[in-house]
Amino acid sequence: MAILPHYSVITKNLKKLLKHKWGKAHAKLVGKTLLWFSLGAFLGLLFFVSFLYLFYKNTHTDRIYDGVLVNGVDFSGKNPKNVQEYFDNKNKFIQKTLITLHDDDDKVVATISAKEIGFGYDSNLLATQAMTVGRSSNNTLTNMSLLLQAYMNTLDFPASYHYSEQKLDKLISSLAKQIDVKPTEPLFNFQNGRAVTFQLGANGKSLDEETLKNEIVDYLKSSVLSNQSEKLALAMPVKTIYATNATDEANKLGLKEEVAQGTSIFLGSSADRIYNISLAAEKLNGVIIKPGEVFSFDQTVGDISTLTGYRQAYVIDNGHTVLGDGGGVCQVSTTMFRAALNAGLPIIERNQHAYRVGYYEEDSGPGIDAAIYSPTVDLKFKNDTGHALLIQTALDLSEDRLTFSLYGTKDGRISSISTPVVTSTTPAPPALYQDDPTLPAGQIKQVDFSANGADVYFTRTVTKNGKVLYYDKFTSDYKPWQAVYLRGTKT
Repeated sequence: MAILPHYSVITKNLKKLLKHKWGKAHAKLVGKTLLWFSLGAFLGLLFFVSFLYLFYKNTHTDRIYDGVLVNGVDFSGKNPKNVQEYFDNKNKFIQKTLITLHDDDDKVVATISAKEIGFGYDSNLLATQAMTVGRSSNNTLTNMSLLLQAYMNTLDFPASYHYSEQKLDKLISSLAKQIDVKPTEPLFNFQNGRAVTFQLGANGKSLDEETLKNEIVDYLKSSVLSNQSEKLALAMPVKTIYATNATDEANKLGLKEEVAQGTSIFLGSSADRIYNISLAAEKLNGVIIKPGEVFSFDQTVGDISTLTGYRQAYVIDNGHTVLGDGGGVCQVSTTMFRAALNAGLPIIERNQHAYRVGYYEEDSGPGIDAAIYSPTVDLKFKNDTGHALLIQTALDLSEDRLTFSLYGTKDGRISSISTPVVTSTTPAPPALYQDDPTLPAGQIKQVDFSANGADVYFTRTVTKNGKVLYYDKFTSDYKPWQAVYLRGTKT
């Protein structure tokens, strides 16, 4: 006999089954409903956003979208022409900006204006950039994103500039021609105790054109920060081009730099006098004065006569101005004396002229002269610098100037020369006329020139590291001198 389940058990199981089937169907229905609702909401939102985008786009057909700034200026709702006009007006001020270019000595070499190179805001580009925000033809979502970003937070485009690179390069290239200097290579040819060829090396310089170009553009960009034209100063970037080191021989002698110079002027000298000056100066050119050596002008120049190539010109001889061999050589000794004074070298022997000579006072006060008369009257000084000294001469016939340069190694000494002091003067005697039977009757020829007598002195103080090395007082007792004329008596 089969045993049937209890009624309550059957009922309970039936309820469970019915409940399970109904809940699953219900959940499925709810899920479908939510899906369709979400999709509809999304499509509705997308339709709404698209509508807003198209509406916003249509209302700004020819205008810049809201929130678009250029160089900090808000151009919302403006058209491209407004942007262009704004920056064109700014350019009117910018193009008045001037940049003065200075050299190492702070001397103005050139002036460049913004207008010359067409520098200013690129108004066309800036107007185009502002207008194209949100108007990309390829990506609508990107356009919408940019519009939303501009509207919510603004979009600020930096300023763009333009200039004529060709014009700027041309200006800078022209400057380089003024500034660039090639280095001078050292020369030294030493033969028989004399420098036959000598030239100190000198560094050259070159304009750094690329750096200058960038600095000019940067300076002009900085001028746009103000609303008015500016005047800017710029030091030009110059690179040093180093010369080759001096020769070993020159280094051994210590010929590193110019130690001192001495100059004198011989304006108005006769051709024969200038010839003698040139000849004597050439005999000194290239002479090496060794450390501790006493330089003697007479010994170095040697015999001064027609036998050694000198011509006759006026000299002072036994109280008279007469034609003599080598007239004008005292111009050379005077110039050498001045070089030794300026170098701070100890003067061993110096002699004055009998009377004041106009040549030696053309660029100096009275008393700074040195007479020689070989072999009894000499000019001597000592090289106590610890290094060799090289004499170099330069005769400038265009300026009637003689220059001696002493090259060696500076040791820090400083030579200070006072202005000459005239303590007393004596007027020149009356002119003297002498008959000369070799001159045609009635002809007058001046052979000597008047000069007032004077007592003159000047001092020199040579210091090194604040201590006095030498103190000298050079005195001159110039006699009064009368003019002498020859009067022709020849018939």
